[in-house]
Amino acid sequence: MVRPSRLSPLGFADDAKPICYVNGKRYSLPLGRGEATLLQWLRESGLTGTKLGCGEGGCGACTVMLSHWEGGRVQHRAVNACLCPLYAAEGVHVVTVEGIGSVRDGLHPVQAALANSHGSQCGFCTPGFVMSMYSLLRGVAAEGREAPSEEEIEECLAGNLCRCTGYRPILDAFKVFAKADAAAYTAEAIAAARGMAAAAAAENSSTPAAAASNGTPATDGTAAAAAAANGKMVCPSSGLPCDCGGGVTKAADAAGANGAAAESSSSSKAADGTCCGGGCCAAKANGAAAAAAADVKPSSEPIFPKELKGRRPAALRLSGPLCTWYRPTTLEQLLTLKAAHNDLKLVGGNSEVGIELKFKDAGYRHMAAVTHVPELSQIKVTDRGIEVGAGVTLTRLQELLLQQAAKQPPHKTRGFAAAAEQLRWFAGRQIRNTGTLGGNIATASPISDLNPLWMAFGVVFRLASQGRRVREVPASKFFLGYRQVDMAPWELLLSVRIPFTGPTEFAKEFKQAPRRDDDIAIVNAGMRVRLEQRPAAEGSEEQAWLVADVGIAYGGVAPKTIMAEKAMAALRGQPWNKATLDAALVALREDVNVAPTAPGGRGEYRNSLAASFLFKFYVHVCLAMEAAHPDSFKPQLPAGYASAAAPYHRPPVRGVQFHHEVPQATDGSAEVGKDYRHMSADLQVSGQAQYTDDVPLPPNTLHAAFVTSSKPHAKLLKVDAAAALRLPGVVGFYSAKDVPGDNMIGPIMHDEEVFATDTVTCVGQVIGVVVAETEPAARRGAKAVKVDYEDLPALISIDDAIAAGSFYEQYGNSLETGDLEAGFAAADHVLEGTLKLGGQEHFYLEPNGCIVLPTEDDEYTLISSTQAPTKHQIYVASTLGVPMHKLVCKTKRIGGGFGGKETRSIFIHCAAAVPAYHLRRPVKAILDRDEDMQMTGTRHPFQASYKVGFTNDGRVTALHMDLYSNAGNSWDLSSAVMDRALMHSDCVYKFPAQRVVGHMCRTNIASNTAFRGFGGPQGLIAAEMVMERVARHLSKCPLLVRQPHLYKEGDVTHFGMVMEGCQVIPCWEGAIESAGGWQQRREAVDAFNQQRREAVDAFNQQHRWRKRGLALTPTKFGIAFTKVTYNQGGALVHVYTDGTALVTHGGVEMGQGLHTKMAQVAAHELGVPVSKVFIAETSTDKVPNSSPTAGSASTDLYGMAVLDACRQINERLKPYRAQAAEKGWSFAQMATQAYMDRVDLSAHGFYATPEVTGFGGPRPFNYFVFGAAVSEVELDVLTGDWQLLRSDIVMDVGNPINPAIDIGQIEGGFVQGMGWLCLEEMVWGDKAHPWVRPGHLFTKGPGTYKIPTANDVPIDFRVKLLTNTPNPRAVHSSKAVGEPPFHLGSSAFFALKDAVYAARDAAGLSGWFQLDAPATPEKLRLACGDELAAPYLEGKEEGWRPLMSC
Repeated sequence: MVRPSRLSPLGFADDAKPICYVNGKRYSLPLGRGEATLLQWLRESGLTGTKLGCGEGGCGACTVMLSHWEGGRVQHRAVNACLCPLYAAEGVHVVTVEGIGSVRDGLHPVQAALANSHGSQCGFCTPGFVMSMYSLLRGVAAEGREAPSEEEIEECLAGNLCRCTGYRPILDAFKVFAKADAAAYTAEAIAAARGMAAAAAAENSSTPAAAASNGTPATDGTAAAAAAANGKMVCPSSGLPCDCGGGVTKAADAAGANGAAAESSSSSKAADGTCCGGGCCAAKANGAAAAAAADVKPSSEPIFPKELKGRRPAALRLSGPLCTWYRPTTLEQLLTLKAAHNDLKLVGGNSEVGIELKFKDAGYRHMAAVTHVPELSQIKVTDRGIEVGAGVTLTRLQELLLQQAAKQPPHKTRGFAAAAEQLRWFAGRQIRNTGTLGGNIATASPISDLNPLWMAFGVVFRLASQGRRVREVPASKFFLGYRQVDMAPWELLLSVRIPFTGPTEFAKEFKQAPRRDDDIAIVNAGMRVRLEQRPAAEGSEEQAWLVADVGIAYGGVAPKTIMAEKAMAALRGQPWNKATLDAALVALREDVNVAPTAPGGRGEYRNSLAASFLFKFYVHVCLAMEAAHPDSFKPQLPAGYASAAAPYHRPPVRGVQFHHEVPQATDGSAEVGKDYRHMSADLQVSGQAQYTDDVPLPPNTLHAAFVTSSKPHAKLLKVDAAAALRLPGVVGFYSAKDVPGDNMIGPIMHDEEVFATDTVTCVGQVIGVVVAETEPAARRGAKAVKVDYEDLPALISIDDAIAAGSFYEQYGNSLETGDLEAGFAAADHVLEGTLKLGGQEHFYLEPNGCIVLPTEDDEYTLISSTQAPTKHQIYVASTLGVPMHKLVCKTKRIGGGFGGKETRSIFIHCAAAVPAYHLRRPVKAILDRDEDMQMTGTRHPFQASYKVGFTNDGRVTALHMDLYSNAGNSWDLSSAVMDRALMHSDCVYKFPAQRVVGHMCRTNIASNTAFRGFGGPQGLIAAEMVMERVARHLSKCPLLVRQPHLYKEGDVTHFGMVMEGCQVIPCWEGAIESAGGWQQRREAVDAFNQQRREAVDAFNQQHRWRKRGLALTPTKFGIAFTKVTYNQGGALVHVYTDGTALVTHGGVEMGQGLHTKMAQVAAHELGVPVSKVFIAETSTDKVPNSSPTAGSASTDLYGMAVLDACRQINERLKPYRAQAAEKGWSFAQMATQAYMDRVDLSAHGFYATPEVTGFGGPRPFNYFVFGAAVSEVELDVLTGDWQLLRSDIVMDVGNPINPAIDIGQIEGGFVQGMGWLCLEEMVWGDKAHPWVRPGHLFTKGPGTYKIPTANDVPIDFRVKLLTNTPNPRAVHSSKAVGEPPFHLGSSAFFALKDAVYAARDAAGLSGWFQLDAPATPEKLRLACGDELAAPYLEGKEEGWRPLMSC
């Protein structure tokens, strides 16, 4: 018998024991943890598959599914566990990635599909994607629907970020679960999936038959697939006719609706996630990869617990030392709490409160959940509109609005449709599933997406309080100031009344953000107008449509959401025509006038957006009125103006990949060249793959938190840790005085301190470290340390450094070839200019971290998230004053690196090791996302000054460049980065005379460091920008100007290296042919211009306010470390008597598939299946003195080392292979006999790249990798919003060891490069952004820093690998692939610029214009130069640029 809980006078159960279920198991939640999140508790409980990626609900790595009983059925929803309060899970069933499948017990179809489709690279984000998709399928099944649409799938993933894959394989993996249209699967894609090249490939004698690695189709809008499929259904995962009959409408039927089982104990599922469950389609699409996974065991579906179905939620009061958590179940209880506690914080989705608690140190003592108050969840439909409870989630609100739009006459729900569309772009699905209507309103954010709509649409807010009548406040009067509302402390928002619209009443939503998906608005708006037909003028018989009522509200232009009163006044009573619009636009300049340096910046852009939105609304209403009243309303819009109101539409992503035929042998004789999936894919999709933060800890482990500088440059006057040391759980504070060895570190120059001593030189520099029994205690301790400073002058930008003459003077490298003076003398034109390239945050999904484990006699083991274990071994040993042989650094895998974990994680390890040394206890240090971004550096911002001479026909005669990098506060790797930039400043172009000089700027920001491309992309894009300017200056086709300059075999570069195996022209022509639809070989550029350029030009002629752009960019990337020493690699191979092999090498697996390729190399050489090879963790006690996993060279170095070791073993096994052939021995029997004969079955392999000379010599690189890409974009001229319609990539990767992995690297590199140049803007506290604290990074989390999402990748994504291009200078004739594709993302940048040229042409502007990178919507919009933007640029001097950090 259950003892009833003791109730307080308010009815709260004071002694209640909160419970929840996790993956079917009942748990009692810990008491006194009201401030904790569900993620913290899950990970403390050992469920580490759910990852901490950002802590603010912006990356999706922590996604779990919450299920509860409501309305007689189970409701499923994906949520961010990092924001979900722990006690919000009370009475709920939590399903994590571990609960749906495992390697041992069987993968769920969602997991298997992702693994088989190469959709997991580093794997850190993978569990989040799995759970988002799984939650969607469970929700669809619970609703009784057969399957989600592809659009629903892409939308459900909007809240999940991936930095590795480029998203295409993830989307492909999940399409199998969609209900799709077979007509979308083209004949070309089906041919590719069957292993056939398209028509032109067969006709091209240099291009033999190709195969698709994934076989997913490209979209061309035709129904060709139906005929190609011969009447059969088409599998969306393979693009093939489906032999099982499942077709496009069924997937994993055995598991219920598309892999989501009904509430039962278990279910049999398609092991590979294909449409039939038998594996036929996946076997065709994925070849050996799918076959290898075909025997996956059935997994168990978590059942919704019976106890929770009949459980009545109790009113809870859960007290704790930091916070008391309330869960009222009646409105009266909640109102009583509000009256009793002025500091009571109401919590719905916790998306605001959670951020305040974690990042703003808000210490809320009383918090109350609104989730169980029935009155706050009520929905009423009346004849005047709907009334929605303030506790209704945003997802439910969107569903309600759409339901009403479907039920009611269309004219009545125009406001509903607008709000529903705005919600589509409101955060991610996980946020909308928990965030509430009332929470969004009451936080009074000046950039709320919804509040402008409520104000413009005439919505009324209803406020409740104890003992008083409900008070109603119009939304337009509710917002009083920044985060201030017309609501007393004892009141709460009860409900919201949203009215219907009338027959001639129109409503529309607007939003512009740096990124469309899951982003915070720059400016948003809601607009409504009601027109009435009246006489045009007094006494006139002519009828006109006049403005009877109007509402215009803006967010993002003031400290609060505002009504545009002046513009509204200009519209009221006036005819709806162009003259009235013009008057309203003039009046709007008084309503919206954001200063360039106002908080948030972008003043000119924000002002122009306000005007653009009003213009869009005008056109929208004109078109709607013309459709509804064609006889009485004549809008007289100029041709092409309808494009201003064109609704956003994005079809599902499609892709197709072509490469050589995959070897079919299964006996181990042909393991190289097969498209094996990532060796850890199954572990990653099931959440079993361990990262540093997941490693189980010894019981006495301490947690570290860093005390860092809050000043960019200052003297340290006093550091006082007394208050911190008094806090519960804090064990100690350590600083420079406690370092037992050397406090100085640095990979090239020892110019960096582990702990700052006298002076700090950047924000985020480590001053000390606090260690405590728990991580929260350590963080509280670090915040309690008091630091006194004396400010010193700070330099933040390149311009600051140039003005102050602040450079690293020891660096003075330059390159020169030809006679510049003669070249400039021979030129018909000489131009000079400056271009700026912003930095880029690595945004690896796994933040930096380490565990330091001291053992006996000053021995230490580092468990490290690093790309360079040996470097960390060296510097931690130096800091501790112990020899290297007593310190071992181990790395199993890392969740992305991209160069950011090569050197900038060293100081973290060194600082954490100091308390471990003194206390002889393990210490764990894991950075939060914001700390990582502030402290660890980025891609180097660059500024290039150039002078170029050229002839009338476009031939460059001379080019001089000065390249300036923002190196930051220490040398780090900046010299090597600049060296590579200098050597890539020719891109693929042969210039007769070129000089390029490098300058490293010393500034007061965190030291910048390696990033994919390592300076190469900065040099490459600088050359491309110069060539583009030459073409535009001459009004010539950019392709025709570039083409004569392309390198040819035997040419010599400006740094003296001869071009060998040059594939520039084949890639160039291949990209053109691909983009042109695989036509027969003709004059390539002419054919391209006829097919694609003419189509783009035709579109642009027909659309004034939407423009398309088209561009091709090639690349050439040198492979080798420019420091010769690093061009070496080692490996250790053991063969065991059961016929298996264990390989350890010096490279780190960070998602690039290095271990998979090494297993293939070893298996191929030993003659065993790849399943017989296992790759052990990277460890400095197995392979010493390893080079960093960087520079794209790891496969070359470690592949050759593995090959060397295997060949040594093979040499010893020669006699036994002869016997094996005679006696029919297996490899295991052969190995056993060799062991019996005392033959050594272990070997250490080694390789040193021959002939490379480093910077300054004739062969700094071992070889070059080549590629080219064509991209087409569509730009919204009025906002700068854009879509990447199609990208065609052709890449030279030699003979690939694993074509599927290489294609994944190409797609991921392309998208990351596109992100750098088109999306990812870094904002520092510099002179351009005075509203940010000096030296602080503003963009230090996913809320402010925007990497590409699945919505940003090419809609039509095509990749082709050149065939018959073996590379004799690398293992198995392969080529490196990690960094070379990165620059191809610049094709999107130049396509956007091409679109802007079209817009400028329509505005009467001609000639070249400057566009710095990244090409943000702000820069694009303001460059268009039309009459709507022009008023906001008046008075700007010629050459004015939008402000940026550089």
